Amino acid sequence: MTDLGVRKIDAQALRERPMRYFDFFIAAFVAILLLSNLIGAAKLSTVGGFTFGAGILFFPLGYVLGDVLTEVYGYARARRCVWAGFGAMLFMALMSWVVVKLPPAEGWPDQAAYEAVFGNTWRIVFASLAAFWAGELANSFVLAKMKLLTQGRHLWMRTIGSTIVGQGVDSLLFYPLAFFGEWSNAQVLTVMVTNWLMKVTWEAVLTPLTYVVVNSLKRAEGLDVYDEGTDFTPFRTKL
Repeated sequence: MTDLGVRKIDAQALRERPMRYFDFFIAAFVAILLLSNLIGAAKLSTVGGFTFGAGILFFPLGYVLGDVLTEVYGYARARRCVWAGFGAMLFMALMSWVVVKLPPAEGWPDQAAYEAVFGNTWRIVFASLAAFWAGELANSFVLAKMKLLTQGRHLWMRTIGSTIVGQGVDSLLFYPLAFFGEWSNAQVLTVMVTNWLMKVTWEAVLTPLTYVVVNSLKRAEGLDVYDEGTDFTPFRTKL
């Protein structure tokens, strides 16, 4: 028991323990994931002469929540959230494809606009799903392992370090899978590195907020999870 009333426990001890706020955080995680891909991904914006995809402003918030979930509830519950997000993205892609392919009603003028916003190719959908799944799990894995190595100290080092790896895996998969052969190699590399740097920088900027949320949530739940005996395989959803 710490001086804040937070009890350090192994992740396995959480299996039968009810969580007060876990459901809210998994809902927020999935919502941010879907909305940043659905609303933000289709628009390019230019601010101060710098052009970027609008979704980059909000997509990293999913990594912040991933950090919070792993830090407070452990890798297994964070992995469960990633699989929930993966399933939601898969359904969103399927629904978008069906709705876009449905023949428009006579006189409805917005089919072309609808296709422009929601008509992603299956190549991009596959790249997005693979990159999200691998990147988020890499992020959670690195954070959980670093927590063990640092014995729970230096949260900023864990969140930024895990984001460097997780966002790196995400970018390294998404841009080549989605655009190799359509963009030049130089363009793929430039956009991949630029977006990775922007996402990592955004995560670093949000570090004070991460501290506030993590410390408040640990006090509210009364626990601090360490993944001593956790099975880190990504291919399961059981706790």
